[in-house]
Amino acid sequence: MKRTIAVVTSSRADYSHLYWPLKTLSAHPDVDLKLIVLAAHLSPAFGCTVRDIERDGFSISSRIECLVSSDTDVGMAKTLGLAMLGLSDVLSQMRPDLLLVIADRYEMLAPVNVALALRIPIAHIEGGEISEGAIDDAVRNAITKMAHIHFTSTHEARRRVIALGEEPWRVHRAGAPSLDHLVQSKLLTRKELEQELEITLNHPTIVVAYHPVTLLRDTTEEAEALFAALAHIEGLLLFCYPNADAGRHKLLDRTRSFLDTRANSRIFVNLNTVTYWSLLREADLLIGNSSSGIMEAASWGLPVVNIGLRQYGRERAANVLDAEPAAESIQQKVSMAQDPAFRKSLEGMTNPYGEGFASQRIVDVLTTVPLHSLLRKRAVSYDEAKQPS
Repeated sequence: MKRTIAVVTSSRADYSHLYWPLKTLSAHPDVDLKLIVLAAHLSPAFGCTVRDIERDGFSISSRIECLVSSDTDVGMAKTLGLAMLGLSDVLSQMRPDLLLVIADRYEMLAPVNVALALRIPIAHIEGGEISEGAIDDAVRNAITKMAHIHFTSTHEARRRVIALGEEPWRVHRAGAPSLDHLVQSKLLTRKELEQELEITLNHPTIVVAYHPVTLLRDTTEEAEALFAALAHIEGLLLFCYPNADAGRHKLLDRTRSFLDTRANSRIFVNLNTVTYWSLLREADLLIGNSSSGIMEAASWGLPVVNIGLRQYGRERAANVLDAEPAAESIQQKVSMAQDPAFRKSLEGMTNPYGEGFASQRIVDVLTTVPLHSLLRKRAVSYDEAKQPS
């Protein structure tokens, strides 16, 4: 019999990571894939990225409108509640054999909470990582404890999940599936990328990917240092839209005000996965606090200036230079990152987040793991968790 595997995606960010697992699942003869799309994917403010999913050839089983268009933490909490209401109806009717979720967005608490109540086994990608400056860290760990199968990006993350008390046989180091684009996707040439973006990529081309810091009461508290530093940094600045978190409207207003002073720079509401990967390959520098600077940029040896609290504690390769949320610190690290000797030192660097073959590893487990033994989890003792596996 085919296994019904439901997958939830809420935004452009997690979809870029889920693309190749979805492709591999959809092509598997023993899988009935059910794709559930919600939140920012359905929002015009975020580019209605559900259309990208459809253009990629995926059949969407359910769409759940739940994103509250506010700029507050209350809006985030209400979004979570609306998502749970919608998912309760969808998953109770669908009753999949497995539910697959990824990473650490707050709205991912909705599908795992509903699945837990409905006794649907949960598989989780990218657990065991650390990002101390965002609520994502607590979300990720909560999903780990509710999940029944785990796919980590790094070996250290696998050890951390086991240390949380998860049985080692449930925890698989697969690598980050976003890196599968490096191996399986056809990226754009520089000329094709310029045509796609309708811009000339002058040197230096600097990608700015900055999001609200959700652990802070003022989630844009660190942003002013970024803009103060950028005012003194020459080059083509290409801004990516911030996540759908509290403070995003304020951050967008600040970005647009800044761009009024930089006629040759742009902000993009939504860059599809291949375009974004191609841009990272052609860029000279990435500045911000996005996980893509930690996880994906290393595959190109792209220098990254990571700012402030948001990604604190996350494993990173030698391409990442950490800056305090102060203009002077950011400018200093940008100067270091733009030194040709620093870029040369990154040649041949290994990305700790994987090799580009995560999707097949994930699907191999999802299609063969015995379903009858998943729901009952045995508590692992402290001594067992310390044993190598």
